[in-house]
Amino acid sequence: MSLFCFGLTHNTAPLEVRERFAIPNFALPEALARLKAMPEVNEGLILSTCNRTEFYLSGELRKSSSALFFQNFYSDFRAGDEKHLFQLRASDCVRHLFRVGAGLESMVLGETEIFGQVKRAYELARSARTTGKLLNRLFQKSFHVGKQLRNSTAISRGSVSVASVAVDLAEQIFGDLHRRKILVIGAGEIGAKTARAFRSRGTEEVFISNRCFERAQALAILTGGRAVQFENWEAEFHDLDILVSCTAAPHAIITSEKLTPFWRARRPGPLFMIDLAMPRDIDPEVKKLDDVYLYDLDSIQLQVEQNLADRKRESKKCFHLIERHVQEFEPWVEHSPAGGAGFFVPEFALG
Repeated sequence: MSLFCFGLTHNTAPLEVRERFAIPNFALPEALARLKAMPEVNEGLILSTCNRTEFYLSGELRKSSSALFFQNFYSDFRAGDEKHLFQLRASDCVRHLFRVGAGLESMVLGETEIFGQVKRAYELARSARTTGKLLNRLFQKSFHVGKQLRNSTAISRGSVSVASVAVDLAEQIFGDLHRRKILVIGAGEIGAKTARAFRSRGTEEVFISNRCFERAQALAILTGGRAVQFENWEAEFHDLDILVSCTAAPHAIITSEKLTPFWRARRPGPLFMIDLAMPRDIDPEVKKLDDVYLYDLDSIQLQVEQNLADRKRESKKCFHLIERHVQEFEPWVEHSPAGGAGFFVPEFALG
């Protein structure tokens, strides 16, 4: 019985191709049922995220093309799509899964979300009874490998997104963010990511302000925060701990002159200010005020780059550990009992 993985990822296909082959969560049970109904499939599992759609299969596979399989499985397969597909067999498939689960194949190196996505894909396939002895063993081994890499290396340490680094810096100043009050000015993509990042670290008081109050309300509902009228955000300064500004204003909206009247009434303590706007929302002169810690995009980007460089160094340790686990798993691939009778084998190698 042979083990295969084939599909496409952000490394092999642009977004407009990936989105056509992505299988949303609600459609996965039906897709697994179709996979199980193929007489030539012995075991099968589908991993579909925004950055990859991968089929893990076992069976006595007869040689064919990935294009033919995708034409049979997808109704909107187009000429030229075949160049975006990859195929891995036996130990190469094992190695790839271990790397995927550890975040080594992710767009953001070392990210942890993919580990949960792989686990959910496995649980769904197991519930649908499309996995068997080989895939069960393979995926359970991948979870062990992923946990070991995260515990024994620093591959996932240090945030590599602007929003997450901003929260990291806030934790360095305040420690526990649970009881800290945060005001986010700007309800666009960066504001939304930052608000969610603070909430994910346990912050309970997140206030959102935006020129369009309806957008502030919408983001507040999504993050469990509270919307503040744009013309009234200064009133929150008296007990504010952290301010994040990320508007599209053409000039600074926060200056020393504007803050001075509110500063006298503010309770003692540090104020952490994060300016994620371009052009900047916060006049650099503001940092001359007592107890103000001001960070802008340049200072945060330096931290992002340092964290990413650290992860790249750690990835070398991960590759070495993975190779050891691949060698340990090879006997399972080579001596697995046969079951099923063949399947289409795509010819393209992962680039």
